[in-house]
Amino acid sequence: MAIVLGIESSCDETAAALVRGDRRILAQRIASQDDAHRPYGGVVPEIAARAHAERLAPLIKAVLEEAGMTLADVDAIAATAGPGLIGGVMVGLVTGKALAMASDKPLLAINHLEGHALSPRLADETLDFPYLLLLASGGHCQLLLVEGVGRYRRLATTIDDALGEAFDKTAKMLGLGYPGGPAVERLAAQGDAKAVPLPRPLLGSSEPHFSFAGLKSAVLRARQSGQHRDADIAASFQQAAVDCVIDRTRRAIERVDDITALVVAGGVAANHAIRSALETLAEAQGLRFVAPPLALCTDNAAMIAWAGLERLAQGQSDTLAFAARPRWPLDPEAEPVRGAGVKA
Repeated sequence: MAIVLGIESSCDETAAALVRGDRRILAQRIASQDDAHRPYGGVVPEIAARAHAERLAPLIKAVLEEAGMTLADVDAIAATAGPGLIGGVMVGLVTGKALAMASDKPLLAINHLEGHALSPRLADETLDFPYLLLLASGGHCQLLLVEGVGRYRRLATTIDDALGEAFDKTAKMLGLGYPGGPAVERLAAQGDAKAVPLPRPLLGSSEPHFSFAGLKSAVLRARQSGQHRDADIAASFQQAAVDCVIDRTRRAIERVDDITALVVAGGVAANHAIRSALETLAEAQGLRFVAPPLALCTDNAAMIAWAGLERLAQGQSDTLAFAARPRWPLDPEAEPVRGAGVKA
């Protein structure tokens, strides 16, 4: 049974994992950089790349030791090759190339977004293609029809800010620190979601695209007015985000046929309010709702290793000449959408 070593370094989490073809995670380690970036209120690319370079080799050694293995026991090396902060991506991919060359093992250059897209299949062996995926993170917010490994049809994307970015910026405006998403969710639990009137951008629009820039700006105005408690602003923001996500996802469901599951993945999938609302939507639409465990929602190497296993099973691999990519859409044939800040 194949075993793949996964490497993830696309943003601010340095991670390594060993995953076997029967979906067993043999070992995994994640080194968070939260403390290094907290003083700046967000990820500093240069700091992130340096941290990846310092931490990745010890993490790989640790997961191999934890599993009682050497590189000789691994069947392939899977490393994130994009999209992401290019410095960090290069650190992980070059490391993966070196290990693949030294051990004479296949290299699998993995799209980070594909890692998220396939991660629910790592946690749920009954999840078959095709399924509708909401991929929501700090850098992306998309609705995708996942038809198979390497086969993705983008139905919607954000025309400005990603949902995770809106959470992080809201946290910064409220002085909640970094990482912002969990902090906003905690504060929202103490507030009144109806207390602050906030917009729902594109609500009711015929196209299922997302927009969060206007919502983010409204949060800033609410905070500057001095008329609302921070907890109420957080709760109202989170509810507005949930309303937008559900409305847009419902619109996408209307555009696809023959799916049996609604799936959510990416860091924002860890938000309990969003997960709960999506589960209710799925039930109302007669669909299964599938979400990976919280540990597989945020950036991790197990999902990269699993994406490598999925591709390896199809006989795929990549050459050592594969170049790191700061941008790498899952559906390169998707039609452009309006909006100067589109996150493809």
